[in-house]
Amino acid sequence: MSSPIPFPDPAPETVHFDRKELGTILSVYGRMVAMGEWRDYGISALRELAVFSIFRRTAETPLYRIEKRPRLRNRQGMYSVVAMDGQILRRGHDLAQVLRVLEKRAIRIID
Repeated sequence: MSSPIPFPDPAPETVHFDRKELGTILSVYGRMVAMGEWRDYGISALRELAVFSIFRRTAETPLYRIEKRPRLRNRQGMYSVVAMDGQILRRGHDLAQVLRVLEKRAIRIID
């Protein structure tokens, strides 16, 4: 027997970065800000994924997106770094290992 009062469906679950994941991301982000490479970031918690977007300037499109997709946990890995053009630079199960691709891109030869 159903209830005469309809109850709303519960809010859909969203994916978030936990405290440890954010600490790892913000560690890399802080180093890059200190080098003058990055200036702003944004965090989105969506139904299928969580996104940490990195910007050179506030009004631009993100240079990189760090994505967490729990559905890919048992496949390629739930973490990925995506470039501005949509190319996946690195994907894996260990966030610290995936983020290394960002540090390698910051190393430049100075004459």
